[in-house]
Amino acid sequence: MRILLVDDNQTNLVLLSKLVSKLPGCEAISFLDPSEVLAALPKLEYDIAVIDYQMPGYNGVELLREIEMFERYRGKPVVMITADTDMATRMACLDAGSIDFLNKPVNPLEFRARMRNLIALVDARNKLADKAEWLREEVDKATSEIREREEEIIDRLSIAASFKDAETGLHTKRVGEYSQLIARALGLSVQECSDIRLAAPMHDIGKVGIPDAVLLKKGKLTEQEFAAMQKHTLLGCDILRESKSSLLQLAATIAASHHERWDGQGYPRRLAGDEIPISGRIVAVADNFDALTTARPYKEAWSVNQAVDHIRDRSGSQFDPDCVRAFEQALPAILAARDALQDGVQVLQMSA
Repeated sequence: MRILLVDDNQTNLVLLSKLVSKLPGCEAISFLDPSEVLAALPKLEYDIAVIDYQMPGYNGVELLREIEMFERYRGKPVVMITADTDMATRMACLDAGSIDFLNKPVNPLEFRARMRNLIALVDARNKLADKAEWLREEVDKATSEIREREEEIIDRLSIAASFKDAETGLHTKRVGEYSQLIARALGLSVQECSDIRLAAPMHDIGKVGIPDAVLLKKGKLTEQEFAAMQKHTLLGCDILRESKSSLLQLAATIAASHHERWDGQGYPRRLAGDEIPISGRIVAVADNFDALTTARPYKEAWSVNQAVDHIRDRSGSQFDPDCVRAFEQALPAILAARDALQDGVQVLQMSA
């Protein structure tokens, strides 16, 4: 236990240092000049301070106020030594942060008793702080484990969906990466961007409930078949929304809203503008770009330029203008992610 002693009287300082040395496990950090204490800040290490009130240059209150400007010293026990019994002086000491007083001349028995009490207080605080830190680490560990399980669940569900529709391939992962990059360009927090990356691959999970005759049809869908296909948004939401996982709840929101349009002409609920969750607006752009630039048995891949022009032309109608601008800003990173996540299907490059 390190005890800071500040007293401009050499005799008093020697006495206090000897008294501290007799306390088990205690070490005295002694200063005759308060300005030397200030010069040692903020590297000075101590647990308890014992400060003389009447000193030249800085009195005890002035010194304590300077020390308290450093956050690391706030809350450390301070005992003021004073021969002044004036209430105004003592109130000034208390206001500055002192928690106890010693009268001059210092009584060795009283000093030891007060120091033992303060040492016990500091020990209790330290143990409490250690316990709080241990609890924080345990909570962080448990939270990390829960997060890992959530991510694994999402990954497993995405794989399960790909067995239903093999053409998805790495489509879901690309949509997740593109969505994170768009979210980042929009200025969303690191946590929000990460959550969207993890949840976005679940946007089409509802397709597991679409009849194969509709889902796997190679030609153009009839009006009735298209209406059946549209139900994948609500089915996906129904699959995920009852989960207690915040990630799966976000995935449910994305599943339900990624086919809504900025102008209100989308599905399933015809939401418009800011009524559409921002996650759904982001994934709408990411999903559309990947769908356009990927070849399928029933269509050829568009060039990147064609797809970008298509999305830009529909800014303010199909897509949120802010999301389109963020998409254009993130495009170099999106193309790099696209190159890293190919699943063997033909993809055209920048040339039209």
